[in-house]
Amino acid sequence: MDSTDLLGPSDKGDLFLHPSGVITAASPSKRRKISLEERVLGHELIEIKQSLPILRSSDYFIKPSLKELAFRELLDPGYCCRVPDFTIGRLGHGSIKFIGKTDVKWLDLEKIVKFCRHEVVVYEDKVYKPAIGEGLNKSAEVTIVLQSVSSHYKGEQSSKVVDRLRSITERQGAHFISYESNSGEWKFSVNHFSRFGLTEDDEEDIVMDDATAIQDAVDISDANDAVNAELYADPIDQELFVSLPSHLGLDPARMKEMKMLMFNREDEEDEKHQQILSDEEQYPMENKRSPIRGSHIGRLEPATVRKTPLALLEYHGNTFDSSARRTLMSQENKGLPLTTMKSEGFKLDSEYETPVSTYHSHNVVDAALFMGRSFRVGWGPGGVLVHTGSPVGYEGHGILSSVISLEKVGLDKVARDGSETVEEENVSLFFAAPLVLHKSMDHVTEKVRAGSFVLRLQKLVSDRLTLPDICRNYIDLVEKQLEIPALPASVRMSSMHQVMVWELIRVLFSDREINGPSKFTEADNEEDMMQDGGGSPPETDTEALPLMRRAEFSYWLQESVYHRVQEDVGCLADSGGLEHIFLLLTGRQLDAAVQLAAARGDVRLACLLSQAGGSMVNRSDISQQLDMWSSNGLDYSFIETERIRLLELLGGHIHSASQGKKIDWKRFLGLLMWYELPSYTHLPTIFQTYQSLLSEGKVPFPVPIYIDEGPDQDLRDRSTSSHFDLAYYLMLLHASKGTEFGHLKSMFSAFASTDDPLDYHMIWHQRSVLEAIGAFSSNSLHTLDVGYVSQLLSLGQCHWAIYVILHMPYREDTLYLHARFIREILFQYCDVWSSQEEQHKCIEDLGVPSAWLHEAMAVYSEYQGDMPKALEHFLQCSSWPKAHTILVTLVAPSLFLSGQHTEIWRLATSMEDYNSEIENWDLGAGIYVTFYTLRSSMRDDDRTITKLESLESKDEASRDFFGHLNESLRVWGKRLPIDARVVYTKMAEEICSLLLSKGREDSSLETQMRCFETMTSAPIPEDSRSSHLEDAVALFTCFLSGAAA
Repeated sequence: MDSTDLLGPSDKGDLFLHPSGVITAASPSKRRKISLEERVLGHELIEIKQSLPILRSSDYFIKPSLKELAFRELLDPGYCCRVPDFTIGRLGHGSIKFIGKTDVKWLDLEKIVKFCRHEVVVYEDKVYKPAIGEGLNKSAEVTIVLQSVSSHYKGEQSSKVVDRLRSITERQGAHFISYESNSGEWKFSVNHFSRFGLTEDDEEDIVMDDATAIQDAVDISDANDAVNAELYADPIDQELFVSLPSHLGLDPARMKEMKMLMFNREDEEDEKHQQILSDEEQYPMENKRSPIRGSHIGRLEPATVRKTPLALLEYHGNTFDSSARRTLMSQENKGLPLTTMKSEGFKLDSEYETPVSTYHSHNVVDAALFMGRSFRVGWGPGGVLVHTGSPVGYEGHGILSSVISLEKVGLDKVARDGSETVEEENVSLFFAAPLVLHKSMDHVTEKVRAGSFVLRLQKLVSDRLTLPDICRNYIDLVEKQLEIPALPASVRMSSMHQVMVWELIRVLFSDREINGPSKFTEADNEEDMMQDGGGSPPETDTEALPLMRRAEFSYWLQESVYHRVQEDVGCLADSGGLEHIFLLLTGRQLDAAVQLAAARGDVRLACLLSQAGGSMVNRSDISQQLDMWSSNGLDYSFIETERIRLLELLGGHIHSASQGKKIDWKRFLGLLMWYELPSYTHLPTIFQTYQSLLSEGKVPFPVPIYIDEGPDQDLRDRSTSSHFDLAYYLMLLHASKGTEFGHLKSMFSAFASTDDPLDYHMIWHQRSVLEAIGAFSSNSLHTLDVGYVSQLLSLGQCHWAIYVILHMPYREDTLYLHARFIREILFQYCDVWSSQEEQHKCIEDLGVPSAWLHEAMAVYSEYQGDMPKALEHFLQCSSWPKAHTILVTLVAPSLFLSGQHTEIWRLATSMEDYNSEIENWDLGAGIYVTFYTLRSSMRDDDRTITKLESLESKDEASRDFFGHLNESLRVWGKRLPIDARVVYTKMAEEICSLLLSKGREDSSLETQMRCFETMTSAPIPEDSRSSHLEDAVALFTCFLSGAAA
């Protein structure tokens, strides 16, 4: 930053700093050089520059700004020691205005003042905290922005919030000033500083909005970024003040331990060396200073101002959650001991959850990023998306590539209560219970090959006669879901809609037993056929079935629109007028309409209403009368408009009758069926007629329920949508009459029934039931299957996820799709299903090969560091090479040193029959088998089949064994740990001691000397080898002495 940046153009125009460093007067009459003072002035500018307070983050701001402070200090030396009403703040969080004059020289503001969510801390480190009245520990006016649903606070609610904030303020020793509900600004004054704001309990008392205001701050901070960037724009002196972990709010010590776990030491040393060289080249000297004023030793040039990444939350050292998934370690560092932390990944405390849209986001830092590894995007278990881009919903610019955004996709939204907490009761009712019901129904099994294994794919089978019972069972489950007290409004509305959908499936697709001729021939009064909307005549024939289905559908339609009619009636100013009667007719509430007309004394209208939607003769008469009035030029001003509307409706002119009225698509469908089309029209014709009118734009668009009736007004205002409502898709499916239905993918999209695009928990069952009864057939709905699987996995329901996968239809072009899905689930979620006996048993009962389960548990046990357990599972899944490696390098040495030779023998001999599949068997586990066999034969053990009688045979066997030991050390190399090398030494020493323990006296000198030669080739310590050489020399000397004698 040069002097031009400090001064800039003067607002008054009385000074101008030339690029050469010479100050001239702005006025032409006073323009003259003062180059004699150039050096002095340059020194003053440097001092001013170094004495300014430090402010790095772009979302922090001060008033006066750094630029203005520098300019004023130049004009009025000492100004920074007496700045009036100095203010510091953080966008989206609040601000502090210090009363009176404040000395801000040399202050590292970001280390002194910290704004967090609903909290401000000044001098967090009490070591540097000055006395009251000094520095920034003085009286001030504090403003904290509460991220609350302030726009909904009115009247008594707003007063309660103010009273609560007043109480909190007084409890903290401050003085309450005001609370602005529109902006959420809470103002209070303090005499000195410590920590002020809301605790977690306080936030629970004051209802906080899920949407954080931090993101909005970035857009506002663009202007401040430009000012700070201009102030700190010197490219020569750009330098990071702290390391990257510290810059991102992480604990560097933890990051160092994380690095040790994840990466090889060689890489670490190389990177350290390169970093040291780079630092020495770029920054030969590094000066630091304490955050308090007056401790300045030297001053670094501030780094280029960069926008503070919003995806990254503040990391605290004590927020390490033991429930977090463990971090994968490199092979060479798995056995390294740790002193201060477990080998688990970073996870932020739930306190720092940041809702993104309607879902939840955690923000963590990936260790690979800090180690210079390439990283862009990746998926984690449970719908976790890790990426380096902008967070969901963020519209700003300049997100740093050093920020990892970890966002959890809201797959479990339906299982959350009003407080956004996943409840076990919700999981059971919304997911487990429907699947238990599904599993209890009849299935057929199809065996398919998956490599050398066999999977049993399943498919639900049913018929239309049993469909009413199936629908009733599902409706009972949904009604239990609706009994949950803290169910969110959107989920409750969706569940109520599912009840109507199951009822519609029963109405449209169920069949009745045909017992005999029908007892009626006309359907003028459909409600009489329903027997209170439920039963059916005991004897029916095929000719009556379409009319009965129409009557049931009419009853269903009345029930589904009843609440909409009541809502519209409740909004009327005149509740007993003709408009009221018209609204009742839109829901076919004929009894109520007739009673209302009779109560008004309008007997004629009551008579007409009693015949509404019945005989076509009545409709024709009313329509003819209206035509006559129109042709004769009747003055309609003497007749109420609403009465004409009623007559139009009764005459079958539904479009003219509904003109100017806002009627939803279900009621308009009812008007078409009840008042325009003949009463004997079959349902497929009705649905096809509505679809034809829809293509012409003459009827309302059948929008999904969450748009039509949802609480979100923006959604309700939409007139069109890319998806129909699920109920309308069912009507079209019924009208297709078994022909190819082209709307299956849209029909079974989540958008057809809920505003949650990732919620498939009920439409999967509806698809399964409809396919089971033969309503359609498709093998291209894998999006639905995988979406439901993802939901179940996010809730830890691994066994049900595999159950759903086994119901996916088999396709020739994806032969191993089921196997890949199941194995991936077993590996990724092993810690979940393996720890729950119920899930483990259920997965086995589903026919999943046990080898897959053992392989997943083996990998997970190896990941956890439990090598004996991993070895057992690798043996169970017949993964002989991997089991052999673990046995030789990790398990066998520890067992040998602890004296558990029987266990080593069991493990080694269990793999011996498969040694042809194992590389270097003879130099691995075969070493142990050979050792125990050789030791037993040399001890003359009675249980040994092969006995070595002579010293020559023992020497030959020992020579072969020592050769294998040496070759094993060469082949395995660094893969053998120290314990394994110690074991090899102990084996060699024991064989050496047995080699000359018996039969030595009866052997020739040549044989004995050959034995000593064999022992010297063994992998034993040098002192033992020297001892054997001394014995050999002594033996030979004794032999020479005897020969000389």
